[in-house]
Amino acid sequence: MAKQKTPAWSEDGLTFRTRKWVRPEDLNANGSLFGGSLLKWIDEEAAIYAIVQLGNYRAVTKHISEINFEASAVQGDLIEIGLQATRFGTTSLTMRAVARNMITRRRILTIDKIVFVSLDDDGTPTPHGYREITYDRDRMPTERVATGTIRLPAL
Repeated sequence: MAKQKTPAWSEDGLTFRTRKWVRPEDLNANGSLFGGSLLKWIDEEAAIYAIVQLGNYRAVTKHISEINFEASAVQGDLIEIGLQATRFGTTSLTMRAVARNMITRRRILTIDKIVFVSLDDDGTPTPHGYREITYDRDRMPTERVATGTIRLPAL
């Protein structure tokens, strides 16, 4: 059996993937995917990834580098968002993002740098103490963010 060729739109190094379905509420006046919807999805997924990697619910977006839209999507298309952690700072995590259209197999955009910062209870950047990516859930915060006092059950 012949080895399958990797599609041209595949991205090496993406460690977290999610998929979104383009629905009518995600469209702009041109009938294509509204860039703001896509950026919201990317920021939300990057925040979840940062929370798990930094072990802190109080991880916030600090910086998003230049965004260059290369292609688009229309209603019914499936979008895949991939993230790759590229650097741990003392209080931060930097990652890159790629969004692609799974139907057309075209890259929609690449963001080379998204930086999240770990904050303490007072909103001040705080060291997180990590240098490596984890694929376990050992860093998942165990307190509810709303109160900070109710411990979630141990698994």
